[in-house]
Amino acid sequence: MKGIAIDKDTDMSGILSEIPENPGVYMYSDENGVIIYIGKAKNLRKRIASYFNNRKALPLKSLLMIRKMRKIDYLVVGSEEESFLLENDMIKQYKPRYNVMLKDDKTYPWLVFKEEPFPRVFLTRKKIEEDKSHYYGPYAAVASVKSVLKLVTTLYPIRVCSYALSQENINNRKYHVCLQYHLKKCLGPCEGFQTEENYNANVNSIEKILVGKSNEVLKLLNKEMMVLAAEMRYEEAAAVKDKYDLLRHYSSKMVVTKASIDNVEVFSFDQNGVSAFINYLYIATGSIIHNCTIEYKKRLDESEEQILSMGIVELRSRFESKAKEIIVPFLPDINLEGVKIAVPEVGGEMQKLLLLSEKNVKQYKADQVKRIDRSNPEERASRILNTLKTDLHLKELPTLIECFDNSNTQGTYPVSACVVFKDAKPAKSLYRHYNIKTVEGPDDFSTMYEVVFRRYFRRLREHLKLPKLIIIDGGKGQLNAAVNALKDLGIYGQIPIIGIAKRLEEIYFPNDSIPLYLNKNSESLKLIQHLRDEAHRFGIKAHRSRRGKDLLKSELDGLKGVGVVSKDLLLEKYKSVARIKTIPKAEIVELIGKRAANWLYRGLNLEEHFSV
Repeated sequence: MKGIAIDKDTDMSGILSEIPENPGVYMYSDENGVIIYIGKAKNLRKRIASYFNNRKALPLKSLLMIRKMRKIDYLVVGSEEESFLLENDMIKQYKPRYNVMLKDDKTYPWLVFKEEPFPRVFLTRKKIEEDKSHYYGPYAAVASVKSVLKLVTTLYPIRVCSYALSQENINNRKYHVCLQYHLKKCLGPCEGFQTEENYNANVNSIEKILVGKSNEVLKLLNKEMMVLAAEMRYEEAAAVKDKYDLLRHYSSKMVVTKASIDNVEVFSFDQNGVSAFINYLYIATGSIIHNCTIEYKKRLDESEEQILSMGIVELRSRFESKAKEIIVPFLPDINLEGVKIAVPEVGGEMQKLLLLSEKNVKQYKADQVKRIDRSNPEERASRILNTLKTDLHLKELPTLIECFDNSNTQGTYPVSACVVFKDAKPAKSLYRHYNIKTVEGPDDFSTMYEVVFRRYFRRLREHLKLPKLIIIDGGKGQLNAAVNALKDLGIYGQIPIIGIAKRLEEIYFPNDSIPLYLNKNSESLKLIQHLRDEAHRFGIKAHRSRRGKDLLKSELDGLKGVGVVSKDLLLEKYKSVARIKTIPKAEIVELIGKRAANWLYRGLNLEEHFSV
């Protein structure tokens, strides 16, 4: 490894001429000798020169990194593939500040068959390189490897003891069967009840299942079952059939494509503002053998191609893959010798596998977002509001949002609702409903004008806080009415305002006839819909309450001898005339007095049913 010290006065043209034009890995260190960035290159001189020849084109983070750089080290390797592998290992070792970092760098479980007579199979997280045992995996989750282990040991009982089962020890009866034998989870090789040949045949079948060759094992089981049935050994044939059905059920869940598609890797990519996600599928004879998703934390403005290349190197190394065909959504910045890397054709089997991988990576990303939301609600709120700010081109973060909706029955009992969200969450104590005073008949535009004018006239008069965003439930007509109200108050332009039309979820802006269509899965649209739906719910509730009270009042208003105070008492306690009719007269008398109760019962024609 060669190092070059630099400072702000160093002539980089002379330095760059010393760097070879070979593939390799380069490292940038700060004044304390701490490695702050590690990169790889097909051509070291050109790659390092790109940081200095056109600094104005570099992103801010890259410029900050260069200012802190005091030394350049580089290491020449034999090929581009070697540079990727070395870079991956060095990033894990040094964890540089400005590198994309693999977030999930834990050890993964393996299944291991020990190199011993009557080999045991068990789960381990540590793979010993010099060990001659057979390792299978790694598996992305402990739950999946445990389910596989349970399956194979159910099909083929394997010993769990650590006895040294040499033929001499078995012949000398050094060991005795344990509880596992009596539970039929082991066939007792320690006492010679199972031959080593039979035991190894079972191990061979398990290994075929683990590498995706379940069809071969199914054929052997089917043949064994037919032989036993022909010999009229029906109980033994039934036991083999149970194994066959269990393995076929397991295999059917793993098969995703034609058996001719073998030894193929599939990678898919997704990202958000801070992380990139890469899913990996390994396909053998049409079945998924490995499925794993990893997350990278982005530091500099790395391209999708760069991050996908790092993921390919990392996952192939982790799973010790020698696959000669790789399916990707776009071509990465890497060429692997003897390996075909391709974007699949539309409609083919390979594209179906890529779509399956993409489904997995999107689900992983969604699950990670949900996990973060549960653990850190403030971060979730900040993310949603920043997304909304970007989507609606707002100048400020909309930490306080108000949404309006109107509700009436053919123009009668008109009510408007205003709901308030603070930090992307409902602030129900701040909800308000307004009984419309100046509008007669079904006039949604005038109703919207009145409620918006009344709302902000009072807030201006009382010097109360104004929202950062106003949302109107309705199309261009309702939005224009609200805009006119803001203009008459002299605050139009101070508060962003939009309208949302229900049919196609169109977002309208003032003075713009072309609506904005947000992605139906976007958090911005979901927040706007939540506000709209909450305003609608609250408005309907207020409208029904007002209509119910008015209908009840109108029925009592025609009754002679029942005054206003008595009506209010009855409404407050019983809510409806139907309920009043079921109440004993003595209770009514106690509430409003005997005289008013008598007039009430005469007016409702209840005198013949009740007496006091």
